[in-house]
Amino acid sequence: MNHNFYLCFLAMTIATYMIRILPIILIRREIKNTYIRSFLYYVPYVTLSVMTFPAIVTATQTPVSGILALVVGIILAWKDGNLFRVAVASCVVVFVTELIML
Repeated sequence: MNHNFYLCFLAMTIATYMIRILPIILIRREIKNTYIRSFLYYVPYVTLSVMTFPAIVTATQTPVSGILALVVGIILAWKDGNLFRVAVASCVVVFVTELIML
């Protein structure tokens, strides 16, 4: 068991290190291609979305309440933009939906 653990740990370490060090080694000049620059600009937003969406849906007892809260939160954020109102409305939607579903 220890042998497999250390082998997996070494493989994960190398993979993580290579992902972080290869761009530094291979790209020494400023990136001038507009397509690549626009792609790299949106990478943090996409990564955050991909990590957040499953957590929103699975954080509640039923996925329906999480999806409804997500939809309400997106609509309110789009129209109003007030973070406090969006958070409170999403929490209320989850609370009411959970009461109705149980």
